Amino acid sequence: MFLQNRINSWISSVAPHNALPLRIELWNGRSFDFSPEAPRVTIRVPRPSAARYLLSPSLANLGTAYVEGIIEVKGRAADMIKVVNALARSSLRQTGRLGRVVRTYRHSRRHDAQAVRYHYDVSNEFYQQFLDPNMVYSCAYFEHGDEDLATAQLKKIDHILAKIRLRPGQTLLDIGCGWGALVIRAAQQYGARCVGITLSQNQFALAQERVRAAGLQDLVEIRLQDYRDVQGTFDRITSVGMFEHVGLKHLVEYFAIINRLLATDGLAMNHGITSTDPNNGETPYGGGEFIEKYVFPHGELAHLGEVLRAMQQGQLEAYDVENLRRHYARTCAIWTENFEAHEDQVRALAGDKRFRIWHVYLAGCAYAFEQDLISLYQIVCGKAGRNPAAMPWSRGYIYASES
Repeated sequence: MFLQNRINSWISSVAPHNALPLRIELWNGRSFDFSPEAPRVTIRVPRPSAARYLLSPSLANLGTAYVEGIIEVKGRAADMIKVVNALARSSLRQTGRLGRVVRTYRHSRRHDAQAVRYHYDVSNEFYQQFLDPNMVYSCAYFEHGDEDLATAQLKKIDHILAKIRLRPGQTLLDIGCGWGALVIRAAQQYGARCVGITLSQNQFALAQERVRAAGLQDLVEIRLQDYRDVQGTFDRITSVGMFEHVGLKHLVEYFAIINRLLATDGLAMNHGITSTDPNNGETPYGGGEFIEKYVFPHGELAHLGEVLRAMQQGQLEAYDVENLRRHYARTCAIWTENFEAHEDQVRALAGDKRFRIWHVYLAGCAYAFEQDLISLYQIVCGKAGRNPAAMPWSRGYIYASES
């Protein structure tokens, strides 16, 4: 009776402020609707011991309970995420561990390789269920807003190659090359001589296979290599969706390495997720805690200001900065729809638990980008102190090249 009274009290304090399409079903057969609207999300608490997750509904608590099968949640992931965020806002104060937490980790070669392989080496077939045919696992670029995912991902790659003014025969290093889409495109469209590096064994194997299939072995080399071990000089350097793994304490070193590898008159572009908290904090209400535990071990997000500061300390000058936050919100929303459309295949490939992890992770990312809890910036840079006349006077060259 005491537990039932606590639940009744919690519902009566939260429900009046949230007309949510939510139904809560308890182990004793009782149910509660949070609005007259037909429920789009149902949370079932199958036993009294699971009620504690409901009574302290942080994203970490409810996410853990869902992933581990302690509670049952039914509904589209986008609806689930909106409901859970509303419950967290109404029930919790955004302070302490539920607020914008800053974490620091060791980022040795071994630790970084383990973290990358945990996330990316699920299986290539798993990622094929929700990515585009080229398997580009980063923010797409919706030039007009109505492109399908495959078109928007190719436009993103072309947008990057236009920004760095890639020219025929130049050398290009892609740090964190994924399954090879960018280096293959650069070789096909520009005849660039490319090196792509990754720490994922699965990405390495499939990227090599795709390079061979495209007949580009003479132009593209895929390496299983840490960025700290690359030697040589490159005319152009890209890093797309990789620097989130670098670590806050290593950002200056990371940019200094790019500076060392970059030709005197070269251009580099860093494309990555950033925190919108000026103090580099992670997403609130335990969202970052959930991602660290289940999705991206040792991932750290820096605020744009911190990125630009570290870039300058690494002797690189930022030439162009573009915010693509809304593009990533749309990308993640499409990934979520694809993921749900292939639910049976995903469960068969990865199991029920990993399905639940990614189900809420992809939709949670879409929500976080939509709500400006995290962002995405492309930053074009070059060696500090270059003659300013060496760069075009306007951004027009980017769009002229794309048209």
